[in-house]
Amino acid sequence: MDRQKITLRFTMISALIGFMIAVQFQTVTEPKVRDTRDIWQLREALLKEKELHYQLLTEIRSYEDKLSAYESEREQSKEKALRDTFQELKIETGLTEVTGPGVTLDIEPVIEDIKLGYTPAAAVSPDLLKRLVNELNMYEAESISIDGQRIINTTVIRDINSETKIDGHIIKSLPIEIKVVVKDLNTAEKLFNRMNVSKAKDEFFTESLRLTVTKPSAEIAVPAYENPIRIRYMEPVKEGGGS
Repeated sequence: MDRQKITLRFTMISALIGFMIAVQFQTVTEPKVRDTRDIWQLREALLKEKELHYQLLTEIRSYEDKLSAYESEREQSKEKALRDTFQELKIETGLTEVTGPGVTLDIEPVIEDIKLGYTPAAAVSPDLLKRLVNELNMYEAESISIDGQRIINTTVIRDINSETKIDGHIIKSLPIEIKVVVKDLNTAEKLFNRMNVSKAKDEFFTESLRLTVTKPSAEIAVPAYENPIRIRYMEPVKEGGGS
């Protein structure tokens, strides 16, 4: 029994060794595949590879140029958007001259009082002007100037030493002109009609002043605000969003 096992193992080992020798012999004796192309075929293949390489480089440069142009266009778009926004802000804050449809109002002394011997009004009070500006804004005024002074959100109209001042500008004498620009002629017509029946006329007449409203015009020019604008309670944001 032991002998049979030994014989079987020897047979299996011999067969395995024989198989390995056969595989090794086939590997050693198998001929290698050689490149049988001649020199011209190799040169032609090399030329094709070079053409492919050049084509790829050309496409890469083309995409790089497109990317560069896109980046430049995007930067220009950002710059243009920033300029447009800045211009819009200047218009909204009154830092640019505005021309458009609107009306003109004149404030002058009442001539009848002068003829009767009454002393004519020398100036218009700040309260009258402020109430008039509020009423004009209520009737959709977009830009207003009084005596050549642009009225903006921070404008101060007050009495200083018995003189009416608009942001430091003194209303020295009458008559004075008020210009109002609105969005379109239809709005200008409505403003004209409302101001002609407004109580403001009576209030001015009580102070010996006449408020006259001219017919709407397609082009009324309101000057830009020229005084420095003081900004309070604001600080520039530091880089990174911190304060």
